[in-house]
Order: sequence, then C-alpha cells, then structure tokens
Amino acid sequence: MTVMDLKVRDATTADCEAITLIYNHFVNKTIVTFETVEVAPEEIAQRIATVQSGSYPWLVAQHGETVIGYAYASKWHVRNAFRFSAESSIYLAPEHSGQGIGSILYSKLFERLATTNIHTLIGGIALPNEASVALHEKHGFVKVAHYREVGFKLDRWIDLGYWQRMLR
Repeated sequence: MTVMDLKVRDATTADCEAITLIYNHFVNKTIVTFETVEVAPEEIAQRIATVQSGSYPWLVAQHGETVIGYAYASKWHVRNAFRFSAESSIYLAPEHSGQGIGSILYSKLFERLATTNIHTLIGGIALPNEASVALHEKHGFVKVAHYREVGFKLDRWIDLGYWQRMLR
C-alpha cells in the first residue's frame, strides 16, 4: 500500500464495524486507551454522532474499501470557557502503523480544525507510547503535563501525559 492510495473522509455509521475492530484491539491488548471493556459498534456510532453534532470532525483513513484508521477532535471540557479547546484522538489498525498514515490523518484533521474556532488542541497519551509521542511532537505538540500512575490496566500502573498544540 502507498499513501497515494489512501482516502481520508468523514466517518459515517457504515464505518462503525471497522472502527470498532481497530479500537477494541487497543482496548484488549494495549495501555493506549484506559478503557478495559470492549466497545460495541452501537457505542461507536453514538460517539461519532456526539462528536459530529458538536461540529467537530471525525475522519477515517480508507484504503480501497477498508477503513484502516481514524482521527477525531472532541470537546475538551464542558465548562463554557473551554469552548475554544479540543482534544484530539487517533487510532490506526496495528498492521498500518509506521507508514505515514497517522501523519496524513492528523494533517487533514488540523486542516478541518483550522476552519473552526478551536484555538488549542490537546492530546492525552497513555505512557509509555513512543510512537504516539513522536507523532504528536512531529505535528507541533509540546508536552505540558505528566500524571504518574493514574490508570491501572493489564496488571500495571499507567502514566498519562498531555501534549498541547496551538492552532492559532
């Protein structure tokens, strides 16, 4: 596969099965997400609807007919003063990591966010996760916080770091 064969588009409910498969890999086998129970496609559909109804983008990377990754932005916190900040998330099918797809998805996400009123983008990363840290820093995120042992999964304590990128 080449990145030239990649299509990035808005997510639809037809993508829920593929997104669920990608996400549940991380739920079951990694510390990347703090969720510990598999998510159903119906829950993913609800999450997509919530993100999109808040005027945030949820994008998928598609190769041929197969969704191989996704990225989205969502509300950072509910208090009104946070309305110009958003949190970004990105997940790739494991067999497609390290191929530049994450960079393409994030670039498209940032292009979309540039047309909104979002000023600050925040990425939370379960640590250690060298690949995610590298991706975020490649795209201008700077580490601003590190919380030690705030999650427990797969029989170990997990740190959480926050990276921030100013969009304006």
